Amino acid sequence: MDHLAILFVELGAVFTALSALGALARRAGLSPIPLFLVAGLAFGDGGLVPLGESQGFVEVGAEIGVILLLLTLGLEFSATELIASLRLHRSSGLVDLVLNAPPGFVAGLLLGLPWQGALALAGVTWISSSGIVARVLSDLGRLGNRETPGVLSVLVLEDIAMALYLPVLVVVLSGGGPLRALAGVAMALSAVLLVLLAAHRAGHRVGRMLTHEDDEQVMLRVLGLTLLVAGLAQGVGASAAVGAFLVGIAIPQDLAERARGILAPLRDLFASVFFIGFGLSTDPGEVLPALPAALALAFVTAVTKVATGWYAAGRAGVRARGRLRAGTALIARGEFSIVIAGLAVSAGIAAIGPVAAAYVMVLAVLGPVLTRFVEPLYDRLAPAVPAVASPVTQEPR
Repeated sequence: MDHLAILFVELGAVFTALSALGALARRAGLSPIPLFLVAGLAFGDGGLVPLGESQGFVEVGAEIGVILLLLTLGLEFSATELIASLRLHRSSGLVDLVLNAPPGFVAGLLLGLPWQGALALAGVTWISSSGIVARVLSDLGRLGNRETPGVLSVLVLEDIAMALYLPVLVVVLSGGGPLRALAGVAMALSAVLLVLLAAHRAGHRVGRMLTHEDDEQVMLRVLGLTLLVAGLAQGVGASAAVGAFLVGIAIPQDLAERARGILAPLRDLFASVFFIGFGLSTDPGEVLPALPAALALAFVTAVTKVATGWYAAGRAGVRARGRLRAGTALIARGEFSIVIAGLAVSAGIAAIGPVAAAYVMVLAVLGPVLTRFVEPLYDRLAPAVPAVASPVTQEPR
């Protein structure tokens, strides 16, 4: 067969496999991300069916997947919501950073990674998966619970922190010195403030520029603007993903809700390609030896994430059962952790790939499972704890 025929056959096999794995994961009530990573391992070098002609498509599609993930994440929040979250839960964000980043950094040094790789691993352990957490809360009907605003605030603060962390990490991984890192922070902070100001004062103009009665026009305009900004951000040494996130924030909420629905299938398609692409870059023969370290790190950071959620929910006056729900909801790691590890792998620190892949696979499964069963477990272990009715859902707290 010619190369085009082989390309179509390979992509057909990949998407068919993803469909089957996604259906299997959702039937089990879990995130499909771990299974997509496993599929990437199977299709990569050293796997069962290595890809040939479609490798280039997967690499480009993976980059677009990151951009769309961050765009749709930015569409979830308005500038006003971000500012309010900063004011109310800034101490929760600090607790989150202090508890969850150091274990990754220390583990990276113990595993023999250079300090730049340890810094990347700190980001991997720090950031929860907004996509997985949001889906789990929705599937379990907990979006109206009293602890949920605290959970979402922690996620928002992490996303804001990423706008500062990712440019610094990119500079560090490229061999830049402290001055370049400081310049990256200043550029990222300036961009965030500029976008927040523009969204507050000129969001309606952005909305008029992008809106249209035809969904196709909305998709093309939003996607075009996002890729332009992402490309410019990448060109000046920042992060294309952060640029896409800021575009999402700048779009007014009435249009953002519509854009999320329009872009969701496109995001899901390229996001699955992204997870496949990360798996392709990891040798499956190296994942099994990295599993003990990943399991130990997963245990430590699962405990620290529960402590983070416990603190954040406590600020809203939530009792023990709700605070445990908040903590277990934050355990899952996913898209951001893989993005960070992927940057390190691309910079030549290949050893972080197997550890990060195993770590994310463990917590992407463990997080939703613990979130689902923490209440029955709490009721069994602490039946004597008095229940307090929530004014929001009238559930025992």
